Amino acid sequence: MKNSGTKILLIIPAYNEEESILSTIKTVSSSPYDYIIINDGSTDKTPDILDESNANHIDLCFNLGIGGAVQTGYKYASENNYDIAIQFDADGQHDINYIENLIKPILEHKANLTIGSCFIDKTLKNKRSSTIRRLGIHFLSGIIKLFSGKRIYDPTSGFRAADKSIIKKFADNYSLEYPEPISNFELLKYSKYTIKEVPVKMNRRKAGHSSIHSWRTIYAAINVFLSILILNFRRNKK
Repeated sequence: MKNSGTKILLIIPAYNEEESILSTIKTVSSSPYDYIIINDGSTDKTPDILDESNANHIDLCFNLGIGGAVQTGYKYASENNYDIAIQFDADGQHDINYIENLIKPILEHKANLTIGSCFIDKTLKNKRSSTIRRLGIHFLSGIIKLFSGKRIYDPTSGFRAADKSIIKKFADNYSLEYPEPISNFELLKYSKYTIKEVPVKMNRRKAGHSSIHSWRTIYAAINVFLSILILNFRRNKK
C-alpha cells in the first residue's frame, strides 16, 4: 500500500549490524517505502557496507543509543515533510509485510501512533521473546496501565508507525533511554493522541545478539518503572 500523495519513511537504527544490514537494505530497497538508516557509531563493518551498497543513511559520529538514533530519524522525517514514519529494525525481526496493517489506522485517521504487537493475536507464532523478556514486558504493561489508566500489551515494541503530528513531537523531544515504553506512557497519560496496537509477527534476529537479555531485561524493567514514577511525580507537581 503506497497511498497516493502520502510520504512514508522507514527509520532504521543500526549499531554493529554487519551480519544482517545488507539483507535489510535489500528488503527495504525493494519495498514501496522510502528509508533512512541511522548508523549509530558502529565499530564493525556496518559503515563500509552502507557506503558500498549506496544505501540511504546518516552516520552518527559516536554511539547515541537507540533513543538518539531513532530521534535522528524522526528529525530527518520532519525536515523532509514525511506524513508517516515507521521504526524498523535492522536485524530482521520486523516483517515488512505487516507495514500495510501498521499504517492502515493512520491512513484511516483512527490513530496517531500504531504499535506492532506480539501479544494481541495468539494465533501468530512469534519468535521474538524469551520467557523472562515476556515477563518484563507484561510487568511494564501493568505499570503503564496503573499510572495512565490505559493498557498497552507490547510497550517495548520498536515496530511503530507515527503520523505527522507524532513525527514532529518525537523530533523535538524523545526519550534517549527506553524510548518506546516511556514515550508510549507520556502519550497515553499527558496527551490527546490516539494509540492503537496492531497484531504482527516478529522474527528472530537474523544475526548477532540482542542487547536486552537475562538480567538486563530485569534491570531495564526496573529502570523504566522508576522513570515512569519520576515522570509521574514531576508532572503531578506542576
